[in-house]
Amino acid sequence: MSEILLLAGDFVEDYEIMVPFQTLQTVGHDVDAVSPEKEAGETVKTAVHDFRGDQTYMETRGHDFELNATLSEVDPESYDALVIPGGRAPEYLRTYDEILEITRHFFEADKPVAALCHATQILVAADVVEGRACTAYPALQADVETAGGDWRDGVTRDGNLVTGQAWPDHPEWLAEFLDVLGTEVSHGDPVAADD
Repeated sequence: MSEILLLAGDFVEDYEIMVPFQTLQTVGHDVDAVSPEKEAGETVKTAVHDFRGDQTYMETRGHDFELNATLSEVDPESYDALVIPGGRAPEYLRTYDEILEITRHFFEADKPVAALCHATQILVAADVVEGRACTAYPALQADVETAGGDWRDGVTRDGNLVTGQAWPDHPEWLAEFLDVLGTEVSHGDPVAADD
């Protein structure tokens, strides 16, 4: 299975980090979650973004998510794929040169990348959106188009890049990413436990 790097930071969206982290592990991938200025065993705070019919999402405090690797110790070349969740974290993660260099590596090496919601802010800052079809949280459409991206509504796959608008896209977004990774998930008949 694949070795996957996941970029995190304080106030990453709760569902957007927890669900892919656990789902990818469930199907056998190894996932290393890292954050600038934090080490393995430390945590990042998450935020829950909810959609209740307002002009934008509502935000509340989520969980503490434990990192399982240290950013300064990872070598992007040893990873097969990259996952970038959304939330507020991408807004400031894009100011770290190391984050941008890591992101560029995956595009230059044509490795799979899954970005959700505000994660596209990192893609724009890394200058890897131009000429690519992608999506993001709808309020970022102007950012994508200004960076030369081809805006799409809904989950979008362009080569090895899979993007989604927000956590309600998880089923389709993760299915597309698993397909890019070449992950086969079989559904067998349930087995009843013996009494």
